[in-house]
Amino acid sequence: MKTNDTKRDGFGLNNKTADNNLTQEERMKVPHSTRAQVRRLKKKRKQQQYRHLVSKPEPCILSPDSALARQYHQATSRGQPTPKRLKHRQPRGVQEAPPISSSLSPPGRKKWSCPQERSPAGTGRKETPHAHSNGSAGRVQQHQQGAPLVPGLQDYEMQMEDTDYWRSFAESAMQNGDHTELSGEDTPPNNSQSQADEEEREDTSYLAAVDDGKGRTVVVMAPGQTLTFRGKSQLTCLYGRVRVFGFTVEEGQPSYPLLSPATHCPLAIQALPHSTGGKTRKERRLEAKAIVKSYLRAGARRSDLMKHVSSETSVLLLELLDTQATRFICSLPAHRDLFTLSVKELGFRQPAPDCPLSAAGVVSLPGSSGLVMSERYSSALSELAHACREEEDGCPVILVCGGKGVGKSSFNRHLINTLLNHVSCVDYLECDLGQTEFTPPGCLSLLSLTDPLLGPPFTHQRPPGRMVYFGEPSCEQDLDRYLESVKYLWSFYQRESPVIINTMGWVRGFGLLLLVDLIRLLCVTHVVQLTHDDPAIAPMPSLSPAYLRQAPGWHTKARGQRSEEEPGCFATPRGHTLLEFTGAGAARNVRYRSNVLRDLALLGYFSELQSAEPELGPALPLHSFTPYQVPMRSVALRVVHCDVAPSHVMYAVNASLVGLCSLAEGVVGASGEGGPVLLTHTPVCDCLGFGVLRGVDVARGLYFIVTPLSVERLRQVNCLLVGSVALPQDLFRSQAGIEGERPYVTSEYRFEVFGAGKLKIRKSLKRREHLGKN
Repeated sequence: MKTNDTKRDGFGLNNKTADNNLTQEERMKVPHSTRAQVRRLKKKRKQQQYRHLVSKPEPCILSPDSALARQYHQATSRGQPTPKRLKHRQPRGVQEAPPISSSLSPPGRKKWSCPQERSPAGTGRKETPHAHSNGSAGRVQQHQQGAPLVPGLQDYEMQMEDTDYWRSFAESAMQNGDHTELSGEDTPPNNSQSQADEEEREDTSYLAAVDDGKGRTVVVMAPGQTLTFRGKSQLTCLYGRVRVFGFTVEEGQPSYPLLSPATHCPLAIQALPHSTGGKTRKERRLEAKAIVKSYLRAGARRSDLMKHVSSETSVLLLELLDTQATRFICSLPAHRDLFTLSVKELGFRQPAPDCPLSAAGVVSLPGSSGLVMSERYSSALSELAHACREEEDGCPVILVCGGKGVGKSSFNRHLINTLLNHVSCVDYLECDLGQTEFTPPGCLSLLSLTDPLLGPPFTHQRPPGRMVYFGEPSCEQDLDRYLESVKYLWSFYQRESPVIINTMGWVRGFGLLLLVDLIRLLCVTHVVQLTHDDPAIAPMPSLSPAYLRQAPGWHTKARGQRSEEEPGCFATPRGHTLLEFTGAGAARNVRYRSNVLRDLALLGYFSELQSAEPELGPALPLHSFTPYQVPMRSVALRVVHCDVAPSHVMYAVNASLVGLCSLAEGVVGASGEGGPVLLTHTPVCDCLGFGVLRGVDVARGLYFIVTPLSVERLRQVNCLLVGSVALPQDLFRSQAGIEGERPYVTSEYRFEVFGAGKLKIRKSLKRREHLGKN
């Protein structure tokens, strides 16, 4: 059959290359060899004994077979001789991994080795390489003894034999599901060790993981390795130590929940070197192996994982995680895939269903998709941690500011986790009404933190020490009440721990005036200013001490224009340290809109109504909980975001989010009347929690409120504040168990009616008293 001369044969090279690979002596015997003659010659040479060929592996490669094939192709294309053979002949009855001598290994790199290959004690033979339970094993070929080697074509066959070996080993290692390649880091440097530490010379350039079939996965990581992931899991450090989002987790510490949804930058687990503790390398290796044995039953998979355990590895346990917040939020159709890969991430990463990490609820991602930090970002964290450790001038007051979308919230969480490595408690003052960290939106709060934050805000909603419900996601309509609320919370700060102050992304016009006031009124010692890297966005002024001496505020004035009415403790501002750098970024991160994040925070708060035991069944809809009956005469009512006629108040507050507040003075209704008690002004008072006012009975004078607040705290509530923060639409339209017409939902609303749409407010305009001033 006539074929093209450039057609490739069974070894992957064309026949012209095979002809060029023949020596001069063979060319004399076969001066004009045809393809049929070459095939017969190769078939004859397969029956003869030959030696292994080993080529020098190239640096920064992921598989040896690709380097061997590439090197051989380059040598034959230039007409050069094939790579050097090994000196000793070995029988080919059982094929083995090609050994690599130190002379052929590149300097500063580890030798290639086959971790599945072991020699039985007392024998000089090797076991069959990479034999796994899935049936993939090395090829066994029989060769005749004493047959002469033929150069050229024989070298080509030996090179392809080694290539096939490495390819078959890689396929068998990936098919059994015991290992997951998570990083393409370079092989660790080569170091001379004794024969007793032979197992530590295994190739640990990839992470090894094995699941026990019960929702748990044991992970072995070498120092420097990073696991970037999506999903949710419970992390326990069994041996060594790792770092997660700035917080260091060591053996002996409790387990921590890791939540990495698609709304924020994915989390990453980085293995760190750990202290020896006065033990030898052999003792540490045996201790780590004993821990792995205690969590996995005996078998081929555990034995295979044990080969990657050394004295420097860290052993982790990942378990399935199901919290109240995740169970309730994921029960809604709009957020069902919240902890899966985003649309962009699916384009470069397909989840493997049989991966051991998937058993623990984790999907690995490339390391480049994690948090991107600049050098100045890292140095700012180190400087702030050093300032908190020293405490020469008291506890540092750290204010974090910047425009929208620069990463203030991510930096705050990272800073809190970093400081908790050195101090036992960190205080947090929330001054951002739109993107709150621990409460529903529209709140200002002050609380103390002792645990790390290893998830987005909606996963760690908690009751703060002090909280004020402002009622709106922005303070543009009432700047004075905003500053009064901040001062009220600041009066409860004990100055016993470092405090982090989160600010709004509104840094233009009045927002800049408020920011100047906060730096002066709160006696800030460190200002962290995050900037945009987009040249199209106009930068905000650098908030240096020199700028603060000349800049006016909303309540405060410049240094030479101070008013005698300002409080004495706020009259003289302290000098501060300015740390200015480009904000943190996330590669290929899907950014969610701010209204979606606010809805998730509200859903996370009301998830406290769910049972903490997942065995009790799926999440219950919010309308299935029995509401509390609150007499109208015992609580005062106020709509904070607009003026409402008294006759229409009940229509405005029905099916709304209400802040459950406590006034210092008592509330007493008019005698003989069961109607509501209305406030004429918005108070600045403590907010104890939130609820849904799901119904009003005017005839009986009762409010029906669904809230996760305890009965003891409810007895302190005597004021209901209703703001512009609306309940998520999923609570009205997507909850199961509603029959017939859905309450509080209508399709007859007309937006063309004057005043029915959203009000447009220009926040960049200055007021009359600030016109003409710098």
